[in-house]
Amino acid sequence: MTKPIKRLMVANRSEIAIRVFRAAAEMNIGTVAIYAEEDRLSLHRFKSDEAYRVGAGNGPLQAYLNIDDIVATAVRVGVDAIHPGYGFLSESPEFAEACAAAGITFIGPSPLTMRQLGNKVAARNLAISAGVPVMPATDPLPEDGLEIKRLAAEIGYPVMLKARWGGGGRGMRPIHSEELLLDSVAAAKREAAAAFGKDEVYLEKLVERARHVEVQLLGDSHGNLVHLFERDCTIQRRHQKVIERAPAPYLDDAQRAQLAEAALKIGRATDYVGAGTVEFLMDADTGKFYFIEVNPRIQVEHTVTEVVTGLDIVKAQIRIAEGGRIGHVEETGIPAQSAISLDGHTMQCRVTTEDPERGFAPDYGRITAYRGASGFGIRVDGGTAYAGAVVTPFYDAMLEKVTAWAPTPEEVIARMDRALREYRIRGVATNLPFLEAILAHPNFQSMNYTTRFIDQTPELFNLPRRRDRATRLLTSIAEVTINGHPEMKDRTPVDTARLAGEAPVFGATIPDGSKQRFDALGATGFARWMRDQDKVLITDTTMRDAHQSLLATRMRSFDLVPAARSYATGLPELLSLECWGGATFDVAMRFLTEDPWERLAAIREGAPNLLLQMLLRGANGVGYTNYPDNVVRFFIKQAAESGIDLFRVFDCLNWVENMRVAIDAVCEAGKIAEGAICYTGDLFDPDRAKYSLTYYADMARQLEAAGCQVLAIKDMAGLLRPPAARALIAALRDVTDLPIHLHTHDTSGIAGATLIAAVDAGVDAIDVATDAMSGTTSQPCLGSVVEALRHTPRDSGLDAEAIRRISFYWEGVRSLYAPFESDLRSGASEVYLHEMPGGQFTNLKEQARALGACQSVA
Repeated sequence: MTKPIKRLMVANRSEIAIRVFRAAAEMNIGTVAIYAEEDRLSLHRFKSDEAYRVGAGNGPLQAYLNIDDIVATAVRVGVDAIHPGYGFLSESPEFAEACAAAGITFIGPSPLTMRQLGNKVAARNLAISAGVPVMPATDPLPEDGLEIKRLAAEIGYPVMLKARWGGGGRGMRPIHSEELLLDSVAAAKREAAAAFGKDEVYLEKLVERARHVEVQLLGDSHGNLVHLFERDCTIQRRHQKVIERAPAPYLDDAQRAQLAEAALKIGRATDYVGAGTVEFLMDADTGKFYFIEVNPRIQVEHTVTEVVTGLDIVKAQIRIAEGGRIGHVEETGIPAQSAISLDGHTMQCRVTTEDPERGFAPDYGRITAYRGASGFGIRVDGGTAYAGAVVTPFYDAMLEKVTAWAPTPEEVIARMDRALREYRIRGVATNLPFLEAILAHPNFQSMNYTTRFIDQTPELFNLPRRRDRATRLLTSIAEVTINGHPEMKDRTPVDTARLAGEAPVFGATIPDGSKQRFDALGATGFARWMRDQDKVLITDTTMRDAHQSLLATRMRSFDLVPAARSYATGLPELLSLECWGGATFDVAMRFLTEDPWERLAAIREGAPNLLLQMLLRGANGVGYTNYPDNVVRFFIKQAAESGIDLFRVFDCLNWVENMRVAIDAVCEAGKIAEGAICYTGDLFDPDRAKYSLTYYADMARQLEAAGCQVLAIKDMAGLLRPPAARALIAALRDVTDLPIHLHTHDTSGIAGATLIAAVDAGVDAIDVATDAMSGTTSQPCLGSVVEALRHTPRDSGLDAEAIRRISFYWEGVRSLYAPFESDLRSGASEVYLHEMPGGQFTNLKEQARALGACQSVA
């Protein structure tokens, strides 16, 4: 070797630059990187001994194409040689000539060879002269549209349009008819000019069921030329390689020898020096192969050849540039052809920041978490891929190349699949699930694929959604630890060391209750039982409407669920626990980031003996818009199967027709349909005659006709006064024998009296809240109502001691939510003026606050 290299520049970026730097470092050669301003955070800049910015003001891509600036920088810092990598200037004869003029060794073929082979039309003519099979094709297309059409027809559709210069699929597009021809040519010319600086394109016959095979060549300046066998590059998307394998698993020995000899013919015809790849298209049906092009440079996928042969192609490039001879291992590391052999099977996958679910649109941003692959038989060649790295929108989306080795094709697939599943990359989208889907597909595993495999296999895009739970959890913990919970902004914090205490449990066994009675009697039979017995039935609203009204629905399942067992063991005589639906569903998901279905399942498990009750907004379900009928039906079916027994269905405008679908669905599910009459106004006000006893009685008839088994009076604002309660219950009892269930709010401070009046008038069931969660915009006090009725014919039979102990638990819980308490501290008679529903104002204010719109509400 006559020209030792001491300082080597890589005129490229990211992964390939790092690959060359590593090889040079092992050879004790100093390394110099270049970078564009937009690429200043790229890892290759920091993997070299020195780094210099080039192309100031040129932009992110043109900076790497600025021959004058790159060569001038190389001369200024005293480099001996330049490695062009792949892409950018790697196939530019002008760049090689500029290096030679500056006395710098260009690590690659000569400018003459690049002109012969980099120009695809010239390369095709050379292949013909060398006796290598070629695909029917045209010369560079003229400007005349009619002539272009004639040439295409002469070859015969379908045809492939290709750029004359460069590679990487730039400018390539299949054309199946004349209608698309001229527009495609114009687009390909623009793309080729932007990528390679030359807009020449040509047409080639398109093989529909094709495989893409390429042969790796290495030649030296002493006339020695060898092949390093072939690579299969068939798995492609838009002519960009996705997965590469070596050797091609579908070739037999005879085909492999024919391909290698054809590639060597091309190399010999050009006196090829350096690394190059001869690419062929193989007809999957006939086994015939056709020359496509030569890439006079190192390829992205060179790693699979290195691993399967055990030879370092990059080091060989450098040693050949120094004058080393192939066949002399001590000079180039490359033995004679007879000593080059295959060992097992390799595969490379390109991990990119392309999002398969968005048409492979490149994603960019900061990588928040990174865990790569490793282990026996795994090689990783990476660029800027680490936690905290910034992926910019300016460059190719490839993060890393993963290369796997194994003794058999089957094992290399399994090893690669394992490696890909080890990856955890967060912060940017990746193609990892897509790569896993390819590896798992039976056609890939059986080698029954062509270059159109991805296009013709839509099931590859049925990808599982990655939940990224660990990163999201850690991010949330860090955010709350440092900055506090966003829901607590501008609130007075509570003492976090204070605990609510344990929810009481009354005995080891759970007695039968309303749930078992309902299961035995069915909906109609249970409703008849409600009417037949004397005691007033009690629903506890603490788990839904009480905390919804008092604490803006912010109570977590962590505090709600333990009380379920308390009610089940201490108050088994309860009619129901209202625990779901309404705003609790929405807030659980949007503001508490909880799963309301998990909450329901946990409460059902804790209280298996009590009816679970929910509030359903008719056609709105638990949302704030009308949903299609099938959505409402399915939701109710799921809710019934998940534990809801009693559905209180209402429409805020008392439009029964808008409740019919929900009522029917509840009845079909075998559950209790409780149709609600929304109460408003004042029965005794002559100026508000619309909402009269006749109005409410007529609605009761409609609800009974609709199939409801129970009738509810839903006094959302707490406007029902005691005398009106007596009159309304009596009027309803005259027109229906359905059990009547009264719901009100204690905003005015007299709702307890309203309940007692309703009980005296014959109401069957009432809603109350456990003492510590009662009053004001919540429901009346459970313990007080129970005591008021004790020793009377309507005595509820509930245990006062159990009520008090459960209330003590809720008192501790409520103190933890003090920052969410409403401003209303006492009864307010102005409710009769504004008539706002109990929890509406507090919830409206808090949700607006969470969305940054509190001032507009205030």
